[in-house]
Amino acid sequence: MALTIGAVTLRHGLMLAPMAGVTDASFRAICRQMGAEYVVSEMVSAKGLCYEQRGRAGAPLRTAPLAKVYDTDAPMAVQLFGREPDLMAKAAALLATGSYRGFSGLLPVAIDINMGCPVAKVVSNGEGAALLREPEQAAAIVRAVKKAVSLPVTVKMRAGFDKEHRNAPELAKRLEEAGADLLVVHGRTRDQFYAPKSDNAIIAAVKKAVAIPVIGNGDIFTADDAAHILAETGCDGVMPARGTLGNPFLFAEITALLENRPYLPPTPAERLQTALAQAADMVEKKGVRTGVAEARKHMAWYCRGLVGAAAARGALMQATTTDDFRRVFDDLLAQNP
Repeated sequence: MALTIGAVTLRHGLMLAPMAGVTDASFRAICRQMGAEYVVSEMVSAKGLCYEQRGRAGAPLRTAPLAKVYDTDAPMAVQLFGREPDLMAKAAALLATGSYRGFSGLLPVAIDINMGCPVAKVVSNGEGAALLREPEQAAAIVRAVKKAVSLPVTVKMRAGFDKEHRNAPELAKRLEEAGADLLVVHGRTRDQFYAPKSDNAIIAAVKKAVAIPVIGNGDIFTADDAAHILAETGCDGVMPARGTLGNPFLFAEITALLENRPYLPPTPAERLQTALAQAADMVEKKGVRTGVAEARKHMAWYCRGLVGAAAARGALMQATTTDDFRRVFDDLLAQNP
């Protein structure tokens, strides 16, 4: 069943989750090519975006580039993190109107609010998953952002902060009342990080608690995983995250299952050709030094499961050019005809 978010309609509700240091423009574009219908930026600091706008003209921008929308990855939402409602609203307004230094010329289709990041340095500042412990503050942020923009406002959240406070359904109701247009729910608490298995029951409970769309997130590594979440929770779509690392083809696999079509996995050559295309785009956008450095982990992920992958990963981590990547892959393909 189709899912509508503002001016965007998604046939299956297939979304790429935001992952810091991973879901840059190059990876988002590859996932869009493979069937992702909607992507979300890496998380953008509301404080960082607002403060760097006060700098002198021509000063280097570090935060604004994270929010840049390209033709190749639209439709895209920008994810903001922070805890001050006023700053979150100001940053959201800048993004929604493009009235900031570093604006790319394309607007996002939604503003997403991060209430799920479990990383200590984020939580220690009262941001990300820390907001799960402060329902009033969380609702105030959504209310302020909703008032500041005309775009849909979405929230990515977790089951709760810890096992004693699995408050996702109650918080979801508050966020809906505050103006949230869509919720993405990860079926683990902050304290669980990424283990044990994600709990689909909490996603189902959120879906029953609210009238707005709910997207399932957590442990989506295969098309069957996506189908199980949809069937067990009644959610309106799925948002794979770690399952896409080195495997953007997951979106094609899920689409084929949902459309009752056979799925033909990529050959080793096709997989590594996709990896090289992503690396080349990263270099084009970020320069050789930064592009190659940030591409190394992606190249290693694409090798998983292939004969000789361990040795290849070691060589990839020493690469300084995309030609180095290509040479490693040529050796790998010789072992994986």
